Amino acid sequence: MKRFVSGDSVRSRSGRGCTIRSSQVMSDAIMNEKKFTLAFIVEQEQILLREFLHGKGISKRTLTAVKYDGGRLLVNGLEQTVRHMLRRGDAVMVEFPQEEPSVGLVPETGNLAIIYEDEAILIVDKPAGQGTIPSRDQPNGTVANYVAGKFKAECVPSTVHVVTRLDTDTSGLVCMAKNRHIHHLLSEQMQTTGFERSYIAFVEGYVQKDVFTIDQPIGRKDGSIIERMVRQDGQHARTDVQVLGRFERNGVQLTSVSLKLHTGRTHQIRVHMQWLGHPLAGDDLYGGSRGLLGRQALHCACIGFRHPLTNEPMTFMSELPMDLERLKTGVVQSK
Repeated sequence: MKRFVSGDSVRSRSGRGCTIRSSQVMSDAIMNEKKFTLAFIVEQEQILLREFLHGKGISKRTLTAVKYDGGRLLVNGLEQTVRHMLRRGDAVMVEFPQEEPSVGLVPETGNLAIIYEDEAILIVDKPAGQGTIPSRDQPNGTVANYVAGKFKAECVPSTVHVVTRLDTDTSGLVCMAKNRHIHHLLSEQMQTTGFERSYIAFVEGYVQKDVFTIDQPIGRKDGSIIERMVRQDGQHARTDVQVLGRFERNGVQLTSVSLKLHTGRTHQIRVHMQWLGHPLAGDDLYGGSRGLLGRQALHCACIGFRHPLTNEPMTFMSELPMDLERLKTGVVQSK
């Protein structure tokens, strides 16, 4: 089932907003009201609270944070420790602690193309040229800066948890979690290939096979802190490739391809396509030409996963941005 919310911004469902000008005491009170909580009814007989919560996907690290950082474990309304013995029918509530903003992440006000939002996740459609998180070259104006600003304005008691990260010049969908527990659950999905990520790219030359898989390890290129390369001592990396079309633009042969990631290595698509002999158009770091495009022709067009709380299948789509649509249709401006 698809769930899709369009528009430049969506009001958080987690509670009412507040103004940044409110006093710190008022802000803290509202954030306490908005603390992330989970509720369960016990169906087993005689099970430790710790074991029960582990069965619900709550990690040992998360339970430690609940214990020491201001959270609570309640059974039938009474605070208990993880050693409490549960019985069938008990009502368990986990109150997660308020999270501190990440050090060095400055909350900022800016435009976010929010595709979907609820109390657990946030899906943003990122334009090319904007970083996902701050870096030395782009310390401000990133998606993370703007999400931190949004959380501050709405008194959301969470820091920014990036689940899927895109390179600055890659456009498309970015998934963020609104709680460390949600981040943990989505990361587990990614480890078991339950989290799908599909991209559309335009590569140089005519790719011969229509459907194939690149299964080549990727590691850091010697002498570089940025570039990666296919190397046998690298990490396992797998990319499925399907040709969408072959065409010519301004005398340059191009192939449009759909790519599905099974692993999430740095620059994975860019490195795999370079290794194949078909670098991305505009990707001069990996051998592509900027004659037709001023950035790598790569767009995250689709992400899909099961909602970490409801287990509902969710799929989100993003249309090609204008520069890639022009490349596809032939309306190209030389760079």
